[in-house]
Amino acid sequence: MNVFRILGDISHLLAIIILLVKIWKSKSCAGISGKSQILFALVFTTRYLDLFTTFISIYNTVMKVIFLLCAYITVYMIYGKFRKTSDSENDSFRLEFLLVPVTGLSFLENHSFTALEILWTFSIYLESVAILPQLFMIILKGKKLSLPMPV
Repeated sequence: MNVFRILGDISHLLAIIILLVKIWKSKSCAGISGKSQILFALVFTTRYLDLFTTFISIYNTVMKVIFLLCAYITVYMIYGKFRKTSDSENDSFRLEFLLVPVTGLSFLENHSFTALEILWTFSIYLESVAILPQLFMIILKGKKLSLPMPV
């Protein structure tokens, strides 16, 4: 087992847990892009479809299931449990601007032309841009906060 992979998995899992605890304790998902979280859930879903076809190790399987569960719990908390606190006005990034090019690219540039390989490639490309709705939301919020207030 590669120590760097374990450290990477632990730090990634810790970041997700911190996000979930922040949402739960504050009972608010303000400032968090639900669209980015949906994209990350889609990343993990398309990347880990090999759970049904390939067994690598118990550790690998458990970590994949944990990442999938955490991703969908986060989406549920944003769009379900705490939907009244979501910042839908600022979470306005159009996902098709990411999904269409990523889908096309994953068909054009992949290792082998099989369904699992195309979906895995899709997940790699999508993960590289999944944070953009969050950044877009931060920029929009910043512009609204910096507008001069009438006296």
